[in-house]
Amino acid sequence: MASKAAQKRLNKEFVAMQRDPPPFIWAVPDEKNILTWNYIIRGPPDSPFAGGEYHGVLLFPSEYPFKPPGIKMLTPSGRFHPDKKICFSMSDFHPGSWNPAWSVATILTGLLSFMLSDEMTTGSVNSSDSQKRQFASRSHAWNLGQARFKEAFPDYCTQAPKDVPNMGDQRQPQSQPTTLFTPPTQQMPSFTSSSSHNAIPAPALVPGNLSQASNSDVSKVKPTTADEAAAGAAEAAMSWGQILWDKWRWGVLIAIAVVVSRLSSARS
Repeated sequence: MASKAAQKRLNKEFVAMQRDPPPFIWAVPDEKNILTWNYIIRGPPDSPFAGGEYHGVLLFPSEYPFKPPGIKMLTPSGRFHPDKKICFSMSDFHPGSWNPAWSVATILTGLLSFMLSDEMTTGSVNSSDSQKRQFASRSHAWNLGQARFKEAFPDYCTQAPKDVPNMGDQRQPQSQPTTLFTPPTQQMPSFTSSSSHNAIPAPALVPGNLSQASNSDVSKVKPTTADEAAAGAAEAAMSWGQILWDKWRWGVLIAIAVVVSRLSSARS
């Protein structure tokens, strides 16, 4: 039976799990016993466990959070013995290293990290990457045949494996590239090359705004008279001069400051 401290803490952690689950992990307490939690770990991409669905249990003592839980993985994975306690730093094999600040999310994130390593311990097995992939491909079908999985995760008893709420943000829309921040001292004055996917759009070419246009844009404007052509060339030259000054002014100012500093040192 759970102590009041354990009951309060595990209820709080269930709310936290619902609000902000860790990547590739989902966990829920047993409806009849809050000290027993069922979890699902989804195999991360680019690992031998990719596509796998691994069901296991956390067995909390009544003294939790002051004592660590026992941890089992029930689904065959090629990494751990099914239904056998796993020894690692956050399990009940190591009460001396347990930190009461650790939570369900912390424990399962640590278990996933340990799963992706090659470290051998009590409860682990040795297998090749190809064998782990075979286990991953059969894991969901195996889970569907287990009464405990169906009882704990009825929403995950679908024909194909279902993603847990947080799949590590692996599927971001490709049509929305990330805009990189450019420090102000390196930012171009009002436009950038059209080859950059996050370029700032160049201002429209309108009369009286040629000083803000690029050289290639200026070349597209056809002056109607020789005077207008000369004015356009002058404005284009002023624009390039402004660009060069904005780009190099900090280097020039720094160089001047260094020279002045050395002259002051020499005089003193």
